[in-house]
Amino acid sequence: MTPDQLDRSARAQLKTLAKENADVVATHLVMAARLINEDPELAHQHATSAARKAGRIAVVRETLAITAYSVGDFALALRELRTYRRISGRDDQLPMMVDSERGLGRPDRALELGRSVPRESLPSDVQVELAIAMSGARLDLGQTEAALLELEIPQLDPNRAFSWSPGLFAAYAAVLEDLGRSKEAEDWYRRADIAAEALHGADPSREEDVIEIYEEEGDGDQQGTRGAGERDGSEQSRSEQSGSEQSGSEQSESEQSGGERDGEH
Repeated sequence: MTPDQLDRSARAQLKTLAKENADVVATHLVMAARLINEDPELAHQHATSAARKAGRIAVVRETLAITAYSVGDFALALRELRTYRRISGRDDQLPMMVDSERGLGRPDRALELGRSVPRESLPSDVQVELAIAMSGARLDLGQTEAALLELEIPQLDPNRAFSWSPGLFAAYAAVLEDLGRSKEAEDWYRRADIAAEALHGADPSREEDVIEIYEEEGDGDQQGTRGAGERDGSEQSRSEQSGSEQSGSEQSESEQSGGERDGEH
């Protein structure tokens, strides 16, 4: 690992440090990012080392929070996310803060925190993550109907697939299943699979593109679920240029033959 492998925007935050120190911190951050999925504990050690050398840098505190969350240290994650929020002035990690409150067994405080920021002020992908976290807090309180309502946001569109669509669709399906609405749950799980397949292999750098999902008419039986015009049969996907969903959300493209890609409750 080398310091120049760190994301450019993150590297820019380290300019206030001496070069030698900046290089060491950058290398720790690169390692944390590389190890977060395969070895969370080791990733957390790297993030902790970075924080010891650059505790006033937003990306460093954010990384420490993420690795703490990944190893189940929700108290540390919440503390570091608050610090990150104060330093950066950003609310993009609000969903993780809500989930950390849940991890600490405080769903009521999680809901209060999630409502503390106007939803429309957040990027689309963060809105989705927050909706899923809020839905989880409702489930923690046994409020299953309310959990479903938390997920019924504009992004819950079965005909369009963004990078966050599979996770949102699957979360919605899981709550429907908890409510005993098995047929609807099955339909939404299927949509999650279709979206994941359509998105797999798409170019994430093409943020202006959006996958539109269509289902061809099969046996002629109309489905009685969300998304007018959807029918049983084989699925197709095609890309179209769209500037309507921006706000920092990752939107992906796919060729008409359908690509393949994946997408948490």
